[in-house]
Amino acid sequence: MNIEFFRAEARYAVNRKAQLVLWLSATAKKEGFKIDSLNIILCSDQYLYKLNMQFLKHDTYTDIMTFDQSTAAGLINAEMYISIDRIRENARTLKSTVANELHRVMVHGLLHVCGYKDKKPSDKVVMSSKEDFYLSLRKFL
Repeated sequence: MNIEFFRAEARYAVNRKAQLVLWLSATAKKEGFKIDSLNIILCSDQYLYKLNMQFLKHDTYTDIMTFDQSTAAGLINAEMYISIDRIRENARTLKSTVANELHRVMVHGLLHVCGYKDKKPSDKVVMSSKEDFYLSLRKFL
């Protein structure tokens, strides 16, 4: 298992990395997956906007883009690009903490890699429920 944290055009220090690694690994395991390699890249709005335009042709800001590079069933290899600017704004809007919002977005991206979708309203309900469930399992906050 290899979970790494990086920054690209962003200033944010991820706290409790070891606990986050354990939590994300346990989440994947409960979903029937093992994390082989997961890179979490915290970036700026502009950095993620450029990726969104380049790869999805979406002319919008977003909080996360996940690139699933898995080739073997049940084994996760992925990259998550997370806009710390969006995380901060969402935390203010939702009256949450930046750390809590970051964790929600991390687990959201991981659930996408595990096969969950969120385009249809019924899928969004399932995704939100899963996010809330796994957020409640964090023992380190």
